[in-house]
Amino acid sequence: MGSPLSLISTTAQQKQAIPLSFGALIKSLTISSLTLILFYIWFLDKSNNYQPSNLLETIKQSFPAAATFPLSRPPTNLSHIVVGMLGSINTLKQKQAYIEAWWRPNVTRGYLFLDKAPTTEFLPWPSSSPPFRVNEDVTRLKVYPKIVNPVQVRIVRSILEIHRESDKDVRWYVMSDDDTILVVDNLVEVLAKYDHTKYHYIGTSSECIKSNIDFSFDMAYGGAGYILSYPLVAALSTKLDECIERYPYSWTSDFTLHECLTDLGVTLTQEKGLHQIDLHGDISGLLSAHPQSPFLSLHHLDAVDPIFPSMNRSESINHLMKAAKVDHSRLLQQTICYHRPINWSFSISWGYSAHIYENIFPRSTLRRPLQTFRPWKKNARPPFYMFNTRWPSNDPCEAPHVFYFDSVDQRVEGYQTVTTYSRAAPRGLLPCSSSGNHSADFITKIQLINTTQVIYRSCMESEIIA
Repeated sequence: MGSPLSLISTTAQQKQAIPLSFGALIKSLTISSLTLILFYIWFLDKSNNYQPSNLLETIKQSFPAAATFPLSRPPTNLSHIVVGMLGSINTLKQKQAYIEAWWRPNVTRGYLFLDKAPTTEFLPWPSSSPPFRVNEDVTRLKVYPKIVNPVQVRIVRSILEIHRESDKDVRWYVMSDDDTILVVDNLVEVLAKYDHTKYHYIGTSSECIKSNIDFSFDMAYGGAGYILSYPLVAALSTKLDECIERYPYSWTSDFTLHECLTDLGVTLTQEKGLHQIDLHGDISGLLSAHPQSPFLSLHHLDAVDPIFPSMNRSESINHLMKAAKVDHSRLLQQTICYHRPINWSFSISWGYSAHIYENIFPRSTLRRPLQTFRPWKKNARPPFYMFNTRWPSNDPCEAPHVFYFDSVDQRVEGYQTVTTYSRAAPRGLLPCSSSGNHSADFITKIQLINTTQVIYRSCMESEIIA
């Protein structure tokens, strides 16, 4: 029993003989200093001349960053956002319906910037539309003779002009075209994650590789809408005309803005919910496989087919907004599920479409949009798109049964939202034989029931959701 005690004693003596390392010396000095400070505070506390506020003031003066805490700010809401829409009096008649589909009178803040004052056919100006402003005359600019595209300079200078409106409590400026649909409630939720007191340039690229090659992969496309924080617009407004003088050869307003912001050291932050729609034809394949991101905007509505095949373009957008008014955060969010007893796969784009496949497909496949659309430029060569696609097929084991959003019903009891999707047309194919000949031809409507009380959990170890 004696030898262990002897060993411990010997070890202790050896430690005392080893000189202190540099780290141990610093640690020892730190502890000693703290002890002296605490003693000093205790001694002053005992004396009659001690003033606590003096010591605190000394600390604040010596360490202002550590002593000053930022005041909490209220979360971003719709009143903090000002929207600038760019339009022309020549196209106002067909574009005004798109604006009124999402604009909320006396709630949304913003302006429609026009190249000319509205003619008598538009007066009196409707209260269902945003207030209009006529852009300043760019011919008065000193650099005007060198400008290759005055219309685009008018458009980019709208940033300066909207800032001059001097609206109060602005955190964000959203700039878009007059044929752009915005989901403003989703914009609020997305912008709430950013610090509006810093410089932010938020937008998206084109869907087409060729367009991004022609301009820039780092440029926000204005049709999709780009978002600028207030401090950035305040700084840009003092430099914009100077920047236009540096780049009079710039052909588009979006590229001019990109050049100006690059000179300020500001780069683009991408948001996948913004959509330029540099596409032609039927974009249902894209909208049925929307990325897992809040749906924010849709552009080039006159360049694509109506998004609901039984309606015109204006009716289609108003129909989509019915779903947005009930549950904006779910709009176009894709849900994939399976009925394994008969080997069916379901892909739901909430508020837009539902697909039934008579086969089991992995989620990685169904999240790729069906290429129902064409690229923006006819002379483009593959690869066309900035995302993966899959070709439509006449194989009954690959072609979906397609249903489109019909109605939405919000039931107070049970906190349920019920969306109904109706078949667009007969598929016209035989059942999928390789998965058991379980035809879905007899289904004419699909009802999707969502509860407002959704509980998420992390996947457990080795758990597979497919």
